[in-house]
Amino acid sequence: DVQLVESGGGLVQPGGSLRLSCAASGFTFSSYAMMWYRQAPGQERELVARITTTGGSTYYADSVKGRFTISRDNAKNTVYLQMNNLKPEDTAVYYCCARLIGAYWGQGTQVTVSS
Repeated sequence: DVQLVESGGGLVQPGGSLRLSCAASGFTFSSYAMMWYRQAPGQERELVARITTTGGSTYYADSVKGRFTISRDNAKNTVYLQMNNLKPEDTAVYYCCARLIGAYWGQGTQVTVSS
């Protein structure tokens, strides 16, 4: 079965850092571009970051550029999202997504930025 399992979310103060992980299984991870999305209450799901199959190219939403870093380890079938200088507006459920033709989604992990 295909599984994407996110971890690393939690409560952090503004200016703090978190690293999200997404462990994949059940498909050829290295063949899929990987993304992190987030969805805040009452808002649409938005793309935060994207990384190509080899990690050679990345994309970031303007709202996180310079603060977040996406990376992947194809040997470990895992994608990461390093989040620094977190702001209250980063509060959301964060989802990882594997995309080739269709898409696989994880269950999400909550990130709350609050003092």
